[in-house]
Amino acid sequence: MVDASPKLPFDTVEGAHEYVRLLVEAIAEAEASVQDDIAAACAQDASRRVDALRLVAYKLEKLRAHVTSSGRLLNDLRTLRRLLLSERGPQ
Repeated sequence: MVDASPKLPFDTVEGAHEYVRLLVEAIAEAEASVQDDIAAACAQDASRRVDALRLVAYKLEKLRAHVTSSGRLLNDLRTLRRLLLSERGPQ
């Protein structure tokens, strides 16, 4: 019998951990892009745009910190599950 239930990214802790890892990468790319935009806006002497982009950079930094923390929490949960289910040998 074939399992008809759809596979979702968060079906497992590992899946959620992988999703968070990819999200951190996307945030890093966005941060780099915003830094390029800030440099361009500075060159154009567009002070309001620079201020807005700096705010975006700050918010992305905060988001990255929160998502990174979530990744650590997921890793802890994965480790605890393995210990509870005896999936890891004694260390």
